[in-house]
Amino acid sequence: MMPDQVAARTALVLETNNLRGGADAQARTAASLQRLIALLARQKQPLSTLAQVVITHDGLDAATCEQVQRLAQRPVDFVRIDASTGYYDAKNTGFAATDAARCDWVVFADADCLPDEDWLRELLAPFARADAPAVVAGRTSYAANVVGTALTTIDFMYFPNEHAGATSNFYANNVAFRREVFDTHGYQALDGVYRAHCQVLGMRLRAAGIPLHYAARAHTEHRLPDTRREALKLRWMRGQDTYSLTPHLLRSYVSPRWQWLAKSGPIGPLCVLVARLGFSLRALNRQDLPPLRGARWALGVLLILGFSAVDMLGAFARGIGLHTTGRAHADAQALSYHRP
Repeated sequence: MMPDQVAARTALVLETNNLRGGADAQARTAASLQRLIALLARQKQPLSTLAQVVITHDGLDAATCEQVQRLAQRPVDFVRIDASTGYYDAKNTGFAATDAARCDWVVFADADCLPDEDWLRELLAPFARADAPAVVAGRTSYAANVVGTALTTIDFMYFPNEHAGATSNFYANNVAFRREVFDTHGYQALDGVYRAHCQVLGMRLRAAGIPLHYAARAHTEHRLPDTRREALKLRWMRGQDTYSLTPHLLRSYVSPRWQWLAKSGPIGPLCVLVARLGFSLRALNRQDLPPLRGARWALGVLLILGFSAVDMLGAFARGIGLHTTGRAHADAQALSYHRP
């Protein structure tokens, strides 16, 4: 099968949940979405070659929708969701709006990410092979500066898999599924969890024997929150998520004799974060970003230690019963991601 034939049977689902935050959110959401669509319109695999483009939103006005379609140079299906709809529910809703008769593959992207110009082509290319995978995970990173490089080692690590060219995990902002695979598995509800659903789905797919092909050249850059306060809040919430993620990690990767850590209060999550810290430090300068040298490398290490410490505080607080992300609709919370 040729790549253009794959594209002609592919839907792109784009949610705008991560553009909800900040003052004057509606106007800034419209501007940020239009900036992204203009970038996507310049992809080497044009949006016009796709079977369908779906955008979920909780209140874009008609003028914005019209401008988005003009920039996309193609029809766009806008799907209205409630303001309390979570990030992963929005993706499930967007998937449900795709046309099963026309779309054999579904690509998921985020409105707060800035893809490279060959991102879409590289993400779809593996599906054109004779041994086409069921899932393709692209590579996500933050900006290629000291802060972004340090944070990438924490938030966007890719762990090896027993299958050649595969990864054990993926991120919901940069992934493509064969339709029936996502239809069968999809994102499941996790009470009180902010952004760990894709990690849990990755473990479920691994348990089901479904390899995740890793396409490192399908790269997108995730924006950082607009303010330092929101960046700090993000770290805290990710630390809180570790508490809920720990039982899934233990079941997937650790022998039965260590399962007691799932009910150990803050001990299990802190063990997970200490292990992650080791991976992060080893991953520095090994994630396809410009390497840090000398003083910049030392600063990168210090930033990894500092960011990880905030995550650990969040995990410790959750472990002793301080659940600050909320028990319902936790993943509907929004930070502000509007910086160019």
